[in-house]
Amino acid sequence: MSLALQLRIFSRAFPAAILVLFAVLMSAAAETPLKGRLIILTSFPDALFDPYRRAFQAKHPDLTIHILNKKTSAAISYIQDKSSTQVDLVWASAPDAFEMLKQSGHLRKREGAGSAPVKRVAGYPLDDPDGYYTGFAVSGYGVMWNTEYLARYNLKAPANWDDLAKPAYAGHLAITAPSRSGTTHLIVEIILQSKGWREGWNLLLRMSGNLATVTARSFGVRDGIRVGRFGTGPVIDFFGFSSMATGKPVGFAYPAETVLLPANVAIVEGAQNLPAAAAFIRFLKSAEGQCILFKPEISRLPVRPDVYRDAPAAIPNPFNGSIRTKGLIFDSNLSRQRYHLVNVLFDVLITHRLTAAKAAWASLHEAEAVLAGLPDPELRARIAEARDLLTQVPVSKEESRQASFTRQFSRKKPGFAVSQRQAALEAGWVASAKSRYAEARRISDEVRSALAARSLMSQTQ
Repeated sequence: MSLALQLRIFSRAFPAAILVLFAVLMSAAAETPLKGRLIILTSFPDALFDPYRRAFQAKHPDLTIHILNKKTSAAISYIQDKSSTQVDLVWASAPDAFEMLKQSGHLRKREGAGSAPVKRVAGYPLDDPDGYYTGFAVSGYGVMWNTEYLARYNLKAPANWDDLAKPAYAGHLAITAPSRSGTTHLIVEIILQSKGWREGWNLLLRMSGNLATVTARSFGVRDGIRVGRFGTGPVIDFFGFSSMATGKPVGFAYPAETVLLPANVAIVEGAQNLPAAAAFIRFLKSAEGQCILFKPEISRLPVRPDVYRDAPAAIPNPFNGSIRTKGLIFDSNLSRQRYHLVNVLFDVLITHRLTAAKAAWASLHEAEAVLAGLPDPELRARIAEARDLLTQVPVSKEESRQASFTRQFSRKKPGFAVSQRQAALEAGWVASAKSRYAEARRISDEVRSALAARSLMSQTQ
């Protein structure tokens, strides 16, 4: 007996039930099996993408899933440069990176997007209001530390960004260059937006004096803290939660001056396997897909409030006020506009000046420690001059917000030259930084010598 005939007979006895059954059967029949290749470009570690790849592959055995793993800035360039390997999905944390791809026309608008009000977390939209990318997890940003390391050096656990600039943490801090990490770029922008351009750079430059290293990837900060290579550093929250959940001796805290932002996924314009790309996004946002985020090795915050009833005790709920912030609303458009400018400045002033900066700050801190108990206005003025030299930033707040200025900067790529204007500005900044750092150290060394001579004289009298 055919399926149609069985349905007609069944419908006479159960007219209401047949409508539900028919809808289910038609939906299953209409779903085309996923085949071919699905190419996903992501900045996430394999501990995150592997569980999703395995789960989705199990549902669609005829589909081949390829993962291209690149840091966020390289992923942006990979898509914008129209590589010969066509990407279907881009999957990463930084919303400003998705804004860049959206503005450059490299993302495809999702079907049905914009038909419902956009939900928010801490005031920030979970999905792009224009429908080009969608959030699958909530990200917070804060400070991670190794508890055993801090105990060994008799250091308190840092509670906020400012703590990372205290002289006590000299040699114990690590960070990634924002030009190599979308996560670190967001942290740098959070500091700049929460404290203001000038004060934000002041803090970042003071932190540079405490750095043990600048790592190549944000994973390097997490891994180094886990094994006690260094004591503390700024990270995305799931680095801290997953480390704690898997038994590492670490702690994590959200500074009050932080934000909650969505980690996103988007279909790339020109994607070759649209059915598979759309299905993968649906899986990410399904209850099953969201609960994968609770795996100990992932420990991320879902975007669906309803799944938190199944959350591990250590995972905070960003929708019920568990994470307290000062209410800063992150400006992703501003971050997108000055993305490359901020990265270039950080590399010029910190990444490539690390040795000189550390030496100058060490000398200044030593001089300040001795001066703390001495009423000497002249030497204090000289140390204030040295500190000012070490915290100058060669771009004004107004310039950082002018599109005509910020658009002059682009990412440095091997084999490609930046614009003449960018090259000239960088050369000037480099020369100025070298001169200022050397002068600051000279002043601090002279103050230290004067204090040592004064101490020696007092001992001989």
